[in-house]
Amino acid sequence: MDVVTFINRITSLLPKYRAIFQQAQLETEIDWRLLAAIAYQESHWDPLNTSPTGVRGMMMLTEETADRLGVSNRLDPKESILAGARYVNILKDYLPESVQEPDRTWQALASYNIGPGHFSAARTIARQLGSDSNSWYEMKKILPLLARPQYYSRLKSGRARGGEAVIMVENVRMFYDILQRHAPSYHPLQLQEESPENNKTGTGAGLKLSKKKSSVKNSG
Repeated sequence: MDVVTFINRITSLLPKYRAIFQQAQLETEIDWRLLAAIAYQESHWDPLNTSPTGVRGMMMLTEETADRLGVSNRLDPKESILAGARYVNILKDYLPESVQEPDRTWQALASYNIGPGHFSAARTIARQLGSDSNSWYEMKKILPLLARPQYYSRLKSGRARGGEAVIMVENVRMFYDILQRHAPSYHPLQLQEESPENNKTGTGAGLKLSKKKSSVKNSG
């Protein structure tokens, strides 16, 4: 039922925020549809969403993260979306270079959910158990262990709901896949001045539209 609601909201609600997601893509080079998928998972595109734990806004930012990223109003969708996109890139930078795409994006999103400290602890557990900490497929199996005393009791970061992080990432992947099939990628138009010899209208406008190829790569 959530998928049906999501598809309906692609046409009924997403257009209200599309330009903000696309602006965030220009500034962070993250596919706007992935950002929209994250925001839907976090808040169902409700800029006023607030959780009992105090995270707020379209991208459900903590007060600490918002302050770190210079957000003055977490309930402002523009501020929230851009800050959330920047935070995803920060979390990706925390990961070692050995983590390749698309695993790098999925691991960063898990960090977005449980925090980089907990996710780093999960990577340590993975290595101790002989699992590939660079693989999202392997980390999906490891993250739920953060809720088991035999594992989190040895960790400085303590207990975490790693299973919820897995659900969050898998939902985002599903929403992103749907958006890739229902919404076009964003290739911004760039105004370029025509040379005088090509300006035959005599209006003095001297402008033409040409597509600027986006440097964003799909991480799915």
